[in-house]
Amino acid sequence: MSNFWQDRPVLVTGATGLLGGWLVKRLVAHGANVVCLVRDWVPQCELVRTRLIEQVKVVRGDVRDQTLLERALGEYEVDTVMHLAAQTIVGVANRNPVSTFETNIQGTWALLEACRRSPTVKQIVVASSDKAYGDQPKLPYDEATPLQGRHPYDVSKSCADLIAHAYAHSYQLPVVVTRCGNLYGGGDLNWNRIVPGTIRAVLRGQRPVIRSDGHYIRDYFYVEDGAAAYMLLAEKLAQNPVLRGEAFNFSNELQITVLELTQRILNLMGSSATPEIHNEATNEIRHQYLSAAKARQVLGWQPLFSLEDGLQRTIDWYRRFFDGE
Repeated sequence: MSNFWQDRPVLVTGATGLLGGWLVKRLVAHGANVVCLVRDWVPQCELVRTRLIEQVKVVRGDVRDQTLLERALGEYEVDTVMHLAAQTIVGVANRNPVSTFETNIQGTWALLEACRRSPTVKQIVVASSDKAYGDQPKLPYDEATPLQGRHPYDVSKSCADLIAHAYAHSYQLPVVVTRCGNLYGGGDLNWNRIVPGTIRAVLRGQRPVIRSDGHYIRDYFYVEDGAAAYMLLAEKLAQNPVLRGEAFNFSNELQITVLELTQRILNLMGSSATPEIHNEATNEIRHQYLSAAKARQVLGWQPLFSLEDGLQRTIDWYRRFFDGE
């Protein structure tokens, strides 16, 4: 299916986000006819900064606006939907749970209902998260692990994930779900996240800050791998409609502490700085990592980048970004 994306009308929600920018770039490179739903104008995001926005169609509005979504899907005869729009910051969710619930949960049902009413839509990929599983005693998490988020962000992803399954099974909507590890990569402008925050601190001659005690364990997944995985999953769904309603973990299957990740970045940047450990994290899962066995076996998927490769590419991106600034 090497020409699968050529001239294919694709709607991307969350196009100004970390994954959204890289996914749009990859879709455009493969010849897709991309339509982006954009709520806020973010001049520094990849979509705008690289002028990629000039190569796509832009619909201005909110993902909770079902009428707007139906209009966009209909007028642009959208075939494939990549639903990435979300409030993704755990700290913001803790402080403002209602706005997070509205965007992540209501936004998902509004989009899926609009898709249900739009006969041209053939594939829908919904971005869930490893956080949808909540805190579990058995590791690694596989796709059979129950969805049981307890804190605001985790609950929002559990709910959106379950809503996607409801539309797949109750209405036979052609929707599949991704659950990725912690995405990182160039273009992430949320500086309180450990990867961009650490790189910026080193480039400015400052000590990097770790909000937690440094021993939280996560599964870090490079953003270009994420973009490739989303496109592969949509292609496989088109080939094999019985995948409807399935969820897939995407991960490098590594267990890395925040402190270890920070040290790897410092080493790659040749920095002798020592992190400031604030130990302020609340409502966060202590130990998570994913099994990607199902994606490997069912989709023939494998990551394109190792953790070291992804971190080096990310560091290079931020060096260019700050040089340009």
